[in-house]
Amino acid sequence: MSTGTFTRPAPAPARRAFPRTGGLAWTVLRVHRAALWSWTAFVVFTAGLLLWLLGPGANASQRAFDTYGYYPPGGVDSDKYAYDSLFHAPATLIALATFVVPLFAGSALIGRELESGTARLVWAQSVAPARWLAARLTVPAVLITAGTTLLVVLYRILWAAHSGLLIAGFAPRALYFSIGPATVALPLLGLAVGALTGLLMRRALPALGVAAGIQYLITAFRDRLWPLQRNPVYGALPDLSVHGGALTSGGTLIRDPYCYGDRKCADRHGIVGYTREYLPSPDYWPRQLLETGVLLALTAIVVAVAFAVLNRRVTAA
Repeated sequence: MSTGTFTRPAPAPARRAFPRTGGLAWTVLRVHRAALWSWTAFVVFTAGLLLWLLGPGANASQRAFDTYGYYPPGGVDSDKYAYDSLFHAPATLIALATFVVPLFAGSALIGRELESGTARLVWAQSVAPARWLAARLTVPAVLITAGTTLLVVLYRILWAAHSGLLIAGFAPRALYFSIGPATVALPLLGLAVGALTGLLMRRALPALGVAAGIQYLITAFRDRLWPLQRNPVYGALPDLSVHGGALTSGGTLIRDPYCYGDRKCADRHGIVGYTREYLPSPDYWPRQLLETGVLLALTAIVVAVAFAVLNRRVTAA
């Protein structure tokens, strides 16, 4: 009886392990968890404020309005005045968050990792530089889009339901930039600009300063992008009005003294009507959609330039 010789099979060639995209995303979240928690807290707080304005705050303001009108005898009702002030607070918070995004992208997200050498260490561990940058742009972009979309939807619901409760009857210009799709696109452009700044500067603090300057210029240009129209208003106020004045019987335009519902006040100033500078309602969606398209196109261009700069840096190294 013969026995065959047992031959152990040759081991399979070891496969080179590449980090998965999910692993890169998890790394971004873990490294920048402070920014993640800060963004989550901001969205939760702002959403809570909007829900309060939509519910309990609006109910208290409506009771004051039903009792006194715009102004009660002897001055502005405290509940109504507080509601009017808080109504515009989310617009300020959203604008502030939008300004902070490129600062974070330029300094902590990109600049600090290049300055400390962390990025090159990751690249040496079989993570392609392009995948590294893609993960650092995609993860915050998803979180920013989800958070700002939620806030914009809540703000639009609030504006549609309770804009008539505002004391002055008109909204500041900032509100126009807080209840449309362009509000979601602008921080994405800021994220791209911050990332490109970090790649070019390769140092956290200089990148932060340059990103702040660029974002300020973008915001200032955007604020003056659309011309206002001025029309006399003798009845209901137009949607999305921005600045107001009062017309006297002699045809003089004066600063609005806020005499709504107070005939004696209007007679004392000789007011026969009001003017409002505003973004006309029929033009709102075409303007917003055009602006959104421009912002997204600029974002795509800046991202493409950022990848080109990264590729050039890696090739030259």
